[in-house]
Amino acid sequence: MNKAPAYVLTVLLAGLMLVLGAPAASAHGGPIKLEVTGDGADNVNVLVTYEKDGHPVTEIVEATLKATSADGRSFGPVPLRSAPEGQNLYHSAEPLPSGEWRVTVTATEPAKAKATVKVKAGIVAASPVAATAPATSQPTSQATGQATGQATGQATAPARNQAAAPATVMDDQGAMGTPLKIGIIVLVALVALAAWIALAWRHRMGVRR
Repeated sequence: MNKAPAYVLTVLLAGLMLVLGAPAASAHGGPIKLEVTGDGADNVNVLVTYEKDGHPVTEIVEATLKATSADGRSFGPVPLRSAPEGQNLYHSAEPLPSGEWRVTVTATEPAKAKATVKVKAGIVAASPVAATAPATSQPTSQATGQATGQATGQATAPARNQAAAPATVMDDQGAMGTPLKIGIIVLVALVALAAWIALAWRHRMGVRR
């Protein structure tokens, strides 16, 4: 009986801790942090977290992006859009033109924050020299391949002929051996049947006597 009050008191204390702890765990706020990086193509990744505990910002983030290129071009400001890859990941609503950019992201909600980084957008074109190099070596490669193929074919022809002869002999032996095997099986079956008939007949004669 003494254990019941202690059990009830433990349950009440646990429930009170859950009730008081849940709002503290779920309540966020305060400064936010913007982590801006290039995505390897023509856009940027903006990861938004709370500066205090590093937890992702699940609220709607309102932010804009603007950029200035190394050659004096300007881009934006354009709004950020939530990315499908993550709850607190955002992309620019419009892709960056090719080039090197100094990107500045400014957030206004749920808190004010700002971050500036340098990113490179676009894919570098292949060098014309690298593109034409394989074309010059193509005739040489074809000639080498043809010579190698002819030599290999001449060398392997006798071996193929030698291998074909034993295969033909083995096929003939197999064709001759199959009827012989069938005949032996049938003979054994007939002998077994005759023995069974003889035993049955003897058993019947013994019963009659």
